[in-house]
Amino acid sequence: MINITFPDGSVRTYEKGVTGYEIAKSISPRLAEEALAASVKFADDTTAGQGVTYDLDRPIDRDASIALLKWEDEEGKQVFWHSSSHLMAEALEDLYPGVKFGIGPAIENGFYYDVDFADHQVNDADLPKVEKRMLELAREKQTFTRVEVAKADALKHFEDKGDPYKCELISELADGTITYYRNGHFTDLCRGPHLHNTEVIKAVKLTAIAGAYWRGDEKRQQLTRIYGITFPKKSMLDEYLVMLEEAKKRDHRKLGKEMELFTFSSRVGQGLPLWLPRGAVMRLQLENFLRRKQTEHGYLPVVSPHIGSKDLYVTSGHYAKYGQDSFQPIHTPQEGEEYMLKPMNCPHHCEIYRSAPRSYRDLPLRLAEFGTVYRYEQSGELHGLTRVRSFTQDDAHMFVTPDQLKGEFVKVIDLILYVFRIFKFDKFTAQISLRDPLDRTKYIGSDENWEKAERAIIEAADEKGLPAVVEYGEAAFYGPKLDFMVRDAIGRKWQLGTIQVDYNLPDRFQLEYTDTDGSKKRPVMIHRAPFGSIERFTAVLLEHTAGHLPVWLSPDQVKVLPISEKYSDFAKKVCDLLNNSDIRASIDDRNETLGKRIREISLLRVPVIVIIGEKEVAEGTVSVRKEGADAGTMKIDDFPGWLRATIAEELS
Repeated sequence: MINITFPDGSVRTYEKGVTGYEIAKSISPRLAEEALAASVKFADDTTAGQGVTYDLDRPIDRDASIALLKWEDEEGKQVFWHSSSHLMAEALEDLYPGVKFGIGPAIENGFYYDVDFADHQVNDADLPKVEKRMLELAREKQTFTRVEVAKADALKHFEDKGDPYKCELISELADGTITYYRNGHFTDLCRGPHLHNTEVIKAVKLTAIAGAYWRGDEKRQQLTRIYGITFPKKSMLDEYLVMLEEAKKRDHRKLGKEMELFTFSSRVGQGLPLWLPRGAVMRLQLENFLRRKQTEHGYLPVVSPHIGSKDLYVTSGHYAKYGQDSFQPIHTPQEGEEYMLKPMNCPHHCEIYRSAPRSYRDLPLRLAEFGTVYRYEQSGELHGLTRVRSFTQDDAHMFVTPDQLKGEFVKVIDLILYVFRIFKFDKFTAQISLRDPLDRTKYIGSDENWEKAERAIIEAADEKGLPAVVEYGEAAFYGPKLDFMVRDAIGRKWQLGTIQVDYNLPDRFQLEYTDTDGSKKRPVMIHRAPFGSIERFTAVLLEHTAGHLPVWLSPDQVKVLPISEKYSDFAKKVCDLLNNSDIRASIDDRNETLGKRIREISLLRVPVIVIIGEKEVAEGTVSVRKEGADAGTMKIDDFPGWLRATIAEELS
């Protein structure tokens, strides 16, 4: 007999080899219907983390803690969607005999499979018949069977099938670690886990077809990637499709064009955004907003160059980790001299710290920079402003004593929460990103320093009462971090602000301060970026607000519209008054109808429109529309005060 411990601390005894499905059924038949998988942590597992996700049909052979995963759990959704990718592959094999498969993982929303269709031609018009076949197969209640297989047998199976992609993957695996999963007539190389059976898949939508190079290598075969999503209820799919339509309207690439904020040019290069005048104004407002707050909190501005010696990034460890996948070194006319486009600001800030002797009285030292960095992304991964090759981080690095670490970390949390409040990101979770307990080779630095850094983050998050989850294996290579995941207005999740604790770069750069007793000590380094990057934050904010920015941030805060040319002088008087009051205003007196001008201005998302006609001129007033709604009539001299009060309320 074995003991199974549940999340509430209760313990039940079961026969050795009991499955998650049998455990769920012993509690209630309904739970057995709703459970999708089980999170299992064995009593003899001393590693950190929540354990591993098991199929409901996989035997549990010793004492363990178990949590039954349902649709509401992220891990449950991942199992659901991973199984759905196998179901899609089975349907594709039925419809297109001879197809070959690459990989088919679950992703944040749904799944995809990379497919080599050989001589078959497949496009968007073919997706409905694949969806139909998937639902037919799902209704067969196919079970997912896990089979452990020897490496030689696995290779023979896929060689006989003529699937070179699976053979390549198998060749890289160690014997004794290889498993198949079978559902219906489809067999796939897979670690799992999977659903109990396909019956729970009730709604299917294949959302897109794209090209994808095998293993992300542009020199390899281009496969067809089919994206999809599935749900346990048809109503959930209907809600999701409504959200997708809304997301199309909010796409920051569409809004950026309509609002004349940014553009891209193939001559300039892929992934290199060009900020147009209106976008540059908005960007400067974002930067100034954060600069003012940073000044209040004692940050000192610094500026570093856009390139650095290769040796700088060798010292920091960035070159060893990312050098092969980055923009390659720049060679100068001097033999042996190599520079790199700056991928990170932190090594430069370490050198600024080193530029003068430091005492404990100088700490904490807070260095802030809106620093532009360059990172190579494959062309297929580029996406508007969210994935680019050049972006500006609202970067700052704090150098602190060990005793100051937690207090300074808490202050940074407060700053990020302030940013979220101002921009109305009301729904968020904090992700505590720690080392992978099973693979320490991915990280630099001593276990002692890592443990201190991880403990400081956990304690700070707990002190602030953050809604936090722990994710193992998500830390940066030099230290753990606290990432903030926000939900936008239509429920999508985005990663924005981040804070990282770092004991390693101070070691690598031999940073020191003189302590109270005259001894030399290493400072601890905190990396932080409340926005993440200006580009990504702009994209998320545009989609969150559908382009309806707060008045203080809008490139044009006010448009003044005279009904006809004879009111232009009064319109100019209003406009001058506003500009002299530090309000961004301009006149639209084009020879177009008022309705057409209002429609075109609405595409720019100008928040405040002033209408000037005969009555307004006679009475010395303005008629005001805010976000398309009538805001009333007010005296011209009162109008700037009303706008300042509106802005003050937005920033309060």
